[in-house]
Amino acid sequence: MMSERVARQKIDYMLKTSGWIVQDREEINLGAGLGIAIREFSLSRDSADYVLFLDRCPVGVIEAKKIGHTLSGVAEQSSRYITGLEAKYRSASRRPVFSYESTGIETFFTDRRDPDYSSRHVFSFHRPETLADLLAVPETLRSNLRNIPQLNYDSLWQCQKDAIVNLEKSLANGNQRSLIQMATGSGKTFTAVTFSYRLIKHAKARRILFLVDRANLGRQAKKEFQQYVAPDDGRKFEELYNVQLLSSQTIDPTSRVVISTVQRLYSILRGDKSFDESSEESSGFEDGSSDRIPVDIRYNPSIPIGEFDFIVIDECHRSIYNKWKQVLDYFDAFLIGLTATPSKDTIGFFSNNLVTSYTHKRAVADGVNVGYHVYRIKTKVTEEGSTIEAGHVIERRDRLTREKIYERLDDDYVYESQQLDRDVVSPDQIRTIITEFKDRLPEIFQHRNEIPKTLIFAKDDNHAEDITRITREVFGKGIEFCKKITYRTKGNPENILASFKNSPMPRIAVTVDMVATGTDIRPLECIIFMRDVKSKIYFDQMKGRGTRTIKSSDLKRVTPDARSKDHFVIIDAVGVCEHALSDTHSMNRTSGETFESIMNAVAEGNAKSDQLESLAYRLSRLDRSLDDKSKDKIVQTANGQTIQNMTNQILDGIDIDRHVEQARKEFGTESPTEKQIQQVADKMMSNVCKVFDSKDLRKAILDAGRREAIVIDDKTQDVVTGSGFVFENSAQQTIIDFERFMKENKDELVALQIIYSKPYNIRGLAFKDIQELADCIKTPPYNLTPEKLWQAYQNLDRSKVQDNPKKMLTDMISIVRYALKQDEMLVPFDGIVDSKFEKWIETQEKDGKQFTLEQKEWLVMIKDHIATSLTIDVDDFDNVPFLQKGGLAKMYNLFGDDYVSILDELQEVLIMQ
Repeated sequence: MMSERVARQKIDYMLKTSGWIVQDREEINLGAGLGIAIREFSLSRDSADYVLFLDRCPVGVIEAKKIGHTLSGVAEQSSRYITGLEAKYRSASRRPVFSYESTGIETFFTDRRDPDYSSRHVFSFHRPETLADLLAVPETLRSNLRNIPQLNYDSLWQCQKDAIVNLEKSLANGNQRSLIQMATGSGKTFTAVTFSYRLIKHAKARRILFLVDRANLGRQAKKEFQQYVAPDDGRKFEELYNVQLLSSQTIDPTSRVVISTVQRLYSILRGDKSFDESSEESSGFEDGSSDRIPVDIRYNPSIPIGEFDFIVIDECHRSIYNKWKQVLDYFDAFLIGLTATPSKDTIGFFSNNLVTSYTHKRAVADGVNVGYHVYRIKTKVTEEGSTIEAGHVIERRDRLTREKIYERLDDDYVYESQQLDRDVVSPDQIRTIITEFKDRLPEIFQHRNEIPKTLIFAKDDNHAEDITRITREVFGKGIEFCKKITYRTKGNPENILASFKNSPMPRIAVTVDMVATGTDIRPLECIIFMRDVKSKIYFDQMKGRGTRTIKSSDLKRVTPDARSKDHFVIIDAVGVCEHALSDTHSMNRTSGETFESIMNAVAEGNAKSDQLESLAYRLSRLDRSLDDKSKDKIVQTANGQTIQNMTNQILDGIDIDRHVEQARKEFGTESPTEKQIQQVADKMMSNVCKVFDSKDLRKAILDAGRREAIVIDDKTQDVVTGSGFVFENSAQQTIIDFERFMKENKDELVALQIIYSKPYNIRGLAFKDIQELADCIKTPPYNLTPEKLWQAYQNLDRSKVQDNPKKMLTDMISIVRYALKQDEMLVPFDGIVDSKFEKWIETQEKDGKQFTLEQKEWLVMIKDHIATSLTIDVDDFDNVPFLQKGGLAKMYNLFGDDYVSILDELQEVLIMQ
């Protein structure tokens, strides 16, 4: 009863903040406002927890349940109340069509006018005005989505037509989330503008949000909308519908399309009066901050949850993760993701609803993209690092000011290759790579005199500065020839980027992250990697800058001696093309978060205890390394507080014992509950964050942290140890190595023993056996991964190897069987399981066994678990996703005593080969 009473209190609060006037049945006054919510409203046989009135007419009900109650089966109860309400108000001008089920923590909503209506999760209750707007139109949005006319725009590429047609089918089927994968250069944004136009015109969408995570991508999107001419109307988009690029904290009520960065949208939801525009100039995906714990979103009465009908998420492989997920969850809207490089996390976020997949290889085959060749440059220092002997005078450079300090070494200074350009700069290593590139240009770009448009990826701004200077020296050219394009470039870096794309000069641009993603550079013919990356998604995005096609005439305008662009070249100076890349969005450059990303979390008031503890440690370490002048500057900015003062405040704020002590005082009890302690802890940690509210203080601390000196190694002379094109024989060698491994270990590893001896049945193979196999091939000298093997087999014969977006460890089973010629095609293991599962369902139904929708949902979850784990038993029902749906008790409730035999049968059927 306590949790139900708390739930009612939360629901009352949610209703009031959403603009409803909440009344008891005895106090009913339908004239008190537009939207009235009446508690315990009597019907013919029972009473509804809440009945909603709009302009004196009943329009819906709310069924309240205690906190923790699962809501999947409550919709039937709401339906009974709706029926009772209809009977009581037969003569009303509106019939009640809306129903909510809520615990105050979780809320579901249904509009019963929708075709095949069903409940969906919402962040809070809709405002009365929103429901009034929904009732004011003759057909619901979901009804309109089923009546969009057939696409007949001749101006579209086939991949764009496929994306739009498949998306509209997905939306008509009621899918809340849809993912579009289209290769870089295949017109994702143009496709998005086209389907946005159709959704507004034909589906009567009220407003669409186009969400980006970097301001320049928002500006590009605005131009795309401005230039778009409706194929069936002849007028430009903005002549028909208002488009707003958010540059303030207010959404224009007349806008039909709103373009915003996710950072600004979060600031608006938070109710900020102003916004630091510098925070939207770089992507959190690129600096690692998007990997943080999600920001905390509270209901904002000024921004209804129904503000947008659709949210189009550009570059969704990076803008939806961890930190920003709750921003999307806030709105009751269809989510449409756009990306060229989806990860398994991206696909999972969109409920595995990949409506179209147009890959780079398909785009190359269709002439939409160009392919690439890899040219490898190896140098001794790049591969091995170096040593500066004791007795030499070395230069140390301040990271921030680039001020030089000299000192004599008492001991040898040894550095590894991975320290290059972060802790140590070897000018001759940079010079050796750039010189080799210059000398080999006649080999790389034959019959050409003009240096092709070239983009160099550096590790950080200091590295980019060094590369820019040395490149000018090596080529003997001036400032216009080679330019740095980073967020720290003086002036407007976007002007330099525009010149790089459209003018003969500069020929070479050096960047870190700013040009890594989402930027068209059609004349680009060469990309030099002087920084490594571990993320396949990020690497593919960086490569994508070179894949764009260009008309020969346009290419010749910036590169006169170029004939046409039929490929581009990757100059790999760090081995980025050689090692396996992880399928992850994470761009953290270290195992933990950067100093800057932690400071940003603190500034947002969203830092957790482990982040604050890390901040205290880093501040303490910084305090020991600073000179008195730097310390004094921080003290002045912090209104007299020293770094040590701040560190102690942080440690006090996260001290668990202090949390308990304060909870005892605040709640007047010797034994405060965990909830009370957590409440106090949140408050104390929030107070700690307030110490860093000052932007000037945060900047002073970060600037001081960046000042650690870089060692300049001007003693070591580097040499080239190898250079040349890399061809497909690397894939062949990978396969040879793996098949040799299998022969050598077929009697040693359980997984290989079972697959060798049981070509048609792998029952008995355990997940730990697959893990053991994967761990063994990962070790030297093989250095293999399932992803690398899959790619190698695909490179050798694409016709026999399917794409594998999910990349599960159990794919090793498919790989081994294909290598042993037991299977003619290499198919992802979950695809094999899916096929067998469908056949099993068909067999069951032919035999007269009919499953309900809920039973099928559970069978699919069981199938998915077997696909990833090979087995399933009753203990697995204590874990997600089963536990979230009711666990073993729910399984028994659905299948009765048959559940054990069903589990055994599915395991037997699904892992039979």
